[in-house]
Amino acid sequence: MPDEPVVERALVVVAHPDDCDFGCAGTTAVWTDAGMEVSYCIVTDGDAGGSDRSAVRADVAAQRRREQTEAAAVVGVRDIEFLGYPDGRLMVSMDLRRDISRVIRTKRPQRVVCQSPVRNFTRIFASHPDHLAAGEATLDAVYPDSRNPFAHMELLDKEGLEPYTVDEVWLMGGTFGVQPDRVIDVTATADRKLAALRCHRSQYDDWNALEERVRMWLKATASAGGLGEDRMAEIFQVVHTGG
Repeated sequence: MPDEPVVERALVVVAHPDDCDFGCAGTTAVWTDAGMEVSYCIVTDGDAGGSDRSAVRADVAAQRRREQTEAAAVVGVRDIEFLGYPDGRLMVSMDLRRDISRVIRTKRPQRVVCQSPVRNFTRIFASHPDHLAAGEATLDAVYPDSRNPFAHMELLDKEGLEPYTVDEVWLMGGTFGVQPDRVIDVTATADRKLAALRCHRSQYDDWNALEERVRMWLKATASAGGLGEDRMAEIFQVVHTGG
């Protein structure tokens, strides 16, 4: 879009390893190809994921960190913060808001991408409680916490992290009940998105079926967004937070 602001740094905050690959990896690849510096913040280690009941949960967490690191590199991301919160038990807490605020003040992104805190009743599996909590905590960290010198004062007093104001937040997939206002053509980067998803080897069995579903979602999104049936796209709701 011709009126898009110049963005040099973006931060993607999600609940689990693989959430960013499902939600925005195609867009991330578009951005990194254009020279944008993109960082990831993964709130949990995804230790409750997968279907192997015999696996030691700590081993699962370590494996999922490795998988996410590999997947991130596929789309041009090499800077990842893992916060290490327990999978499946995420709640909006002051500790979580502080930890995300710390990442924001450290990375100083103009754009933050996160999951929606609004439950989608037409597509319930997208509204995992951890997703909702991560989205809400991220928005709280963007406003007011990261810009307020008196929020989480240890960040300033003990760690020397100055307040920082994020210009905008992009909610992945939009927000239930609100028409998403940004459609990003990812036709050229869709294969890398799928390659990033394939890095999460511990989570899925039928890769061909998963890939077909993801391609269908991307094509349906592009069609609904007016890009045409031969294109693929990801959608976002943009929240302006810089004012």
